[in-house]
Amino acid sequence: MRHRFLLAVLVVLLVAGCGGGGGTPEATAPSSPPPSAPLPPEATPSPTRTVPPKPALRPLPAKLPAGLVRTTGTKKVALTFDDGPDPAWTPKVLDRLKAAKVTATFCVVGTQVRKHPGLLRRIVREGHQLCNHSWNHDLDLARRPVSEIRADLVRTNREIRRAVPDAKVPFYRQPGGRWTAEVVKVAKQLDMRSLHWTVDPQDWAKPTAATIEKRVKRSARPGAVVLLHDGGGNRSATLAACAKVISGLKRDHGVARLT
Repeated sequence: MRHRFLLAVLVVLLVAGCGGGGGTPEATAPSSPPPSAPLPPEATPSPTRTVPPKPALRPLPAKLPAGLVRTTGTKKVALTFDDGPDPAWTPKVLDRLKAAKVTATFCVVGTQVRKHPGLLRRIVREGHQLCNHSWNHDLDLARRPVSEIRADLVRTNREIRRAVPDAKVPFYRQPGGRWTAEVVKVAKQLDMRSLHWTVDPQDWAKPTAATIEKRVKRSARPGAVVLLHDGGGNRSATLAACAKVISGLKRDHGVARLT
């Protein structure tokens, strides 16, 4: 009996000690970082990159601006060829001009000059005039900010003179004839006259050679500036029309360089 009593007392003492004084344990508070530990960084939103809107294109004027060259100033007519130099068509056009013993004005595109500098050298070597026709035939160039117009024309002239260091570039022609007073002014500041035309047989639309011949003959007048193309696409019809167009103009008016 004594042993049982002592065992019971021992059990009671053990239970009382494990209870931590018999009180109800308090709810444990969430742990905080120790004072020496850095707090986690707050998420910083990445800056939003804003792209400034492109300047609006100025409207085209209701009529062509002043200061355009639209006549030779004599009774003779002038031939002009746009959008080259092109390796498929420019050499053949040059052959036709050489055979007819006439010269023309070639309105060249900067990107084409970069690709075919040798053709530009041949144009100059055979006595033809040069005309800046923009860097990449941007139809809206004349509607852009003046700084962009200037940069385009300067870049094109620089490429022309990379091929022919002493090349003279007395003219500028706006792609599509979409002129503004601003592009005329910039060209003048760069010592170039703005060259338009009076005869457009629309050979760029690829009519037949006979149609090109007919349109030139019907529209040509003394002093006319004739627009044709030696680049920008398939110019087989223009090439086929060249011999008769040139001979007809020589017979009816005479063909001369622009002055």
